[in-house]
This record gives sequence, structure tokens and C-alpha cells, in this order.
Amino acid sequence: MKAFILIYSAMAIFQKAPKSPEEASTFKPLDISPDQVLEMNEEEWYEKVYRGDSVPQLTIRATIMGSVLGFLLAFTNLYIGLKTGWGLGVAITACIMSYAIWNIFLKAGVAKSPMTILENNCMQSTASSAGYSTGGTMVSAIAALLLLTATPENPKGEHLDTIVLVSWTLFLAAFGTLLAIPMKRNMINKERLKFPSGTAAATTLQSLYSEGAIALKKARALAYSAAFGAMFPLLIELNIVIDGKIKPLMASYAKIFDSLKAPGGFKPSEWTIQWDANPVMVAAGALVGMRIATYMVIGGLILVYGIGGYGLGAQWENLDGETVSAITHPSKAWKELGLWLGVPIMLSYGLLQFATQWKTILRALGGLKGTNNTPSSKENIVKATEVPNSWFLWGMVLTSFAIIYVANKHFEIPVHYGLLAIVMTFFLSLVAARATGESDITPVGAMGKIMQLTYGTFIPSQTANLMSASITANGAGSAADLLNDLKSGYLLGANPRRQFVAQMMGIFAGTAATVTGFKLLVPDATKLTGSETVLPDGTLEYIPPDFPAPAAQAWKAVAEVMAGGGIDAMHPAYLAAIYWGLALGALFLVLEMTFPKWKSVLPSATGIGLGLILPFQYPLSMFAGAAIAWYWAKKNKESSDNYMVPIAAGLIAGISIMGVIVAIINSITAID
Repeated sequence: MKAFILIYSAMAIFQKAPKSPEEASTFKPLDISPDQVLEMNEEEWYEKVYRGDSVPQLTIRATIMGSVLGFLLAFTNLYIGLKTGWGLGVAITACIMSYAIWNIFLKAGVAKSPMTILENNCMQSTASSAGYSTGGTMVSAIAALLLLTATPENPKGEHLDTIVLVSWTLFLAAFGTLLAIPMKRNMINKERLKFPSGTAAATTLQSLYSEGAIALKKARALAYSAAFGAMFPLLIELNIVIDGKIKPLMASYAKIFDSLKAPGGFKPSEWTIQWDANPVMVAAGALVGMRIATYMVIGGLILVYGIGGYGLGAQWENLDGETVSAITHPSKAWKELGLWLGVPIMLSYGLLQFATQWKTILRALGGLKGTNNTPSSKENIVKATEVPNSWFLWGMVLTSFAIIYVANKHFEIPVHYGLLAIVMTFFLSLVAARATGESDITPVGAMGKIMQLTYGTFIPSQTANLMSASITANGAGSAADLLNDLKSGYLLGANPRRQFVAQMMGIFAGTAATVTGFKLLVPDATKLTGSETVLPDGTLEYIPPDFPAPAAQAWKAVAEVMAGGGIDAMHPAYLAAIYWGLALGALFLVLEMTFPKWKSVLPSATGIGLGLILPFQYPLSMFAGAAIAWYWAKKNKESSDNYMVPIAAGLIAGISIMGVIVAIINSITAID
């Protein structure tokens, strides 16, 4: 009965869209800028900014548009996440795409009226939920679980059943979305934390509706770059028959550095020093920036020219009596030796940085008490606009039960430990959300590693270690994402309850996209590990993975060590790399804290760590993209500010979406 009441309440808050352009024009944006709203207290906000009841916001067309765009953009985050381990916010991209598409609909007569600014804001809430909150566990814990099932006898590994994958993804996304409810009013209304990404989304929407000509130019730039990017999967991934052989039209990599020297008498391309023909990482580098991209290249060069020769010669007799090297082949250096140096660098840095934020942690826990200084005259409107506590309580009961059930039945997690994971996630998400509000950095990695280290002492199971940590990592990421969206809506005068409904609706489209996309892009573990093929002369050639999945590699490494007995079975060179990595991560943090003014040039733990655990072609491409973006901004900052993000986002979207389509075509062709 309660479930029916909740569904009815949600449906009752849908609104009717404007019927004509004239009606839509009465809902123009406020003259108050987001920066001005940031300075207002809650009472001023209700008096001067709130317009969630008078302006259409949660409409059927807005949620459909958000679901469709979120479905497509979910592929971009899945694609990039499997390539780099990062997730990219999709809210701004969705705003630009929606604005442009709806203008096309208006000109074609398909739509009768423009979307209001609050409809577009609600649309981006749905899209960002679909595109962001459902993919985090897929590129980390789920991919790591697939890697763990791969063995020499079965290199392809075993996928989870689709129904399990869908259930886990959906329940975790809903759980994370619900976690934001008790945090919203205190962090956004009362304390007025900035949530930079949410503020940027609100500013973008304000500019779209006040500077229509520039907005359409940005949209055209995004569309053209998406069309250009879509050509590359067709050229380098689509299998066609050429001279009787099934292969792509164009090679994936260009071995343009093979005239240079490399350790061990191998060619640079055998150390993965080559140019990647796919420009998706160039676009990602443009968004990441010069510091991280530069240190990614440095990390990759350290692996090859610094410790590569040592790794080739580091012999050890394992527990089976076999003599093995720390690096068995140069092309595998990133996942053999580099992994054990790069992951500890990022782990040490992330956990220590988290510990230094003790003031943030105390503020987060103190915020649980909240305050109730709302004047009695405002109590009714607050109750009518904020998400009811009953939604949070019943939602948490249902999603927690579902998560604990799936965790126990399929992932070897006892019920009491599943409940402990839920409780820990609530408190750690408070901290993660506050860190996002204050710095725009969500410490998802640190949250997951805390859980991995904690559960490694409780349950000697790699599967349980991974999946308990994924509860926290995905919960924290989803909660922070929802709060960014709610901050955007708050700055524009939106109704938070309607935004919450939009966000919850988005997770269905996102789950469908990420599960489908993951199964298509990664049909088996060799897409993450690479494979070997025998050349005509009888020698073995290592084929690099399509998706190195650095986040999954890191999660897998920690799970293996914590599962018991892992350290004893490790190559001494790997153990030495772990100790050096932990020390270097701590050193990098100390340098940043000691010399904060020099942070832009100091070593980046994230950059060097990723450079060590990725095939070199990826850091190289990202550096090229970051360098292009830096030069563009230096030469013409206004042009860069207007078009760099749309072009980079368009490239990523075009390549990612077409990549999934090509995967479908290749699958059908293989079946035939």
C-alpha cells in the first residue's frame, strides 16, 4: 500500500508543458544570476528565487528527453570509464544537446513550444542520473569481477547473469540517489556549499536562454565534432571482409616511434609506445588538463625507461617452482609491474588526503543534527517543496533489503556484513558529498578502498571484497551527483521534490544503457586483458586490450592482496613496488600541503599512478589533447571557453555511441 501511495504522489507532481511559444515566453529565466543566489539565505531564496510551482519543470517531455539523452550519454561514461577509470559529468553536455534538439523540433513543427529553463534543468537531472550514477560500479567492481574469473584455462572469464547485473546496478543507483535526501537541505539551503559542477550547469543553462545565438553555435560545434568522432569506430573497429580476411579498414595503432630505442632490445611499440588512431583519449585529455596529462606521460616513461629493464631481468621462483620475471613481455609491463607501483601511489595519496580532511568529516557528521530555524510562516512551503522524509525512509528500507539480498545470494556477503556496508556507506557518503560541495572532488576511490581494506579483514573472499566496496563507491558517487543537480536547480529556483523524481526516473534508462553497453563492449575478459596471437613465423604477438579498465585493475589488485595469502605469492619486485608506491603517494601529498602555491607544477599522484597502469598510447593521446586545449586557451581564451567543452564532449559522445553500434554489428556478423 505504501508503494502505491509513493507512486501516486510522484505522478501527482508532474506538470503540463507550455502550449505555445507565447505561453513559454512568460517563463523566461530570472534576472538574478546564479552568483547572486549563492549569497542568499533560505528565506531570501523562497521570497526572490523559488518558482518551482509557477514554472513548468517536471513534464513528460522533459523526462523523456532526459532519459533518451541519458541513455546515449551513459555509453560515453562507460566507454571513457573503461578506457581511463574516470567518469565525466554529463549535465552540461545534456543541456546543450537538449536545447539544440528542441530548437530543431520547433523548426520542424514537431514541438509546439520551447522548453522552459526549469524543464531543461529537470531534463539534465534525468540525463545525468542515467549517464553517471549507474556506470560507476560497472567500470570498477563489475569489470574487476570479470577479470578475476579469467584464468589461463579460461582467458575469456565469466560474465555475471544479466538479471543480477541489472538488479545490482539499479538498486545501487536508487540507493545512492536516496542517500542525498537528508543531506540536501543542510548542505545546499543552509550552509550554501558551492557544488562547483552544479553551479556551472546552472550558469550554462542561464547563458543558453539569454544568449541564444552563442548557444546554437555551441550546439553546432558539439554536433559536428560528434559526427566527426563517429567515423573512427567505423574505420578502426568495424570488421569487414578485406582480401578474404575479416578486419577493420584502418589499423588501431601507428608504430611511429619504432626508430627510437627501448629497453631489452624491444621496439618502442612493443612497450605500447605508439599512436592510438582513436581520438577519444585526445578529447578526454582536453577536459582533464595539462598537469594530470603531463604526469601521466611521465609515469608511462618511468615504467618503460626507468624500471622496465629492471622488471625484465627480475627473476623469481614462484610457489609452483617456475622461474618468472616481473615483466614477462614489454606489452604487459603496465599490468604486471606498473600496476603494483601505480595503484599504491593513488591509494596512499587518496587515503591520506581523505584523512587530512578531518574538518570536513566533522562538519559532515555534525550536519546530521541539522537545524530548524525555519519561520513558522515558511514551514508549509518547505514541506511542500523538499523531499519528504517518508520517501527517504521507505526507499532506504526497500533498496537496502534488495542490495543485502543480492549481495548475500550472489556475492558471498553475509547478511550482517551487508547491513554493516549499508550503514558505513551512509556515513561515508556524507563525507564524500560534503567534499564534492566544497571542492568538486568526490573521493569515490578513497571510499571504495576504505571498504575494501575493512572487508578484507572480515571476509576472505575476493568477490565479497569487491562488491561490498562497490556499495559505498556507487552510493557516494550517486549522492554527490544528485546534490550537484539539486544545486543547479536551487540556483534557478526549481522544486527539489520534482528534481528528485526526475533523477529517480533517469536510473532506469541508465541501467539499461550501461548493462547493455558493458555486455557489448566487453563480451569477454580479453577485451580488458588483451590477448596473444601466433604470427606466421611462429612467434607470439600480444594484442593490447581495447579497454585497459584501470579502475577495475586497481580494485582487482587490492582484492587479491586482501583475500589472504596474496602477499606470499607475489613477486618480490611487486612487493618492492608496493612499498615504494605507498611512500611516493604520501610524499606527493606532503609536497602539495607544504607548497600549495606550486601545486600546478608539483607531481600529480593521479597522473603518475594512471600513467603507470595504462598502456602508453593512452597517456600520450591525453597529453596531446591537453596540450591542444592549453594552447587554444592561451591564444584565444574566449573561443576556448565557448567551444572547447562542446567539441571535446561531442567527440567523446560520437565515438562512444558509434562504438557501441559497431560492437552490435560485429556481434551480429560473428553470429552469422
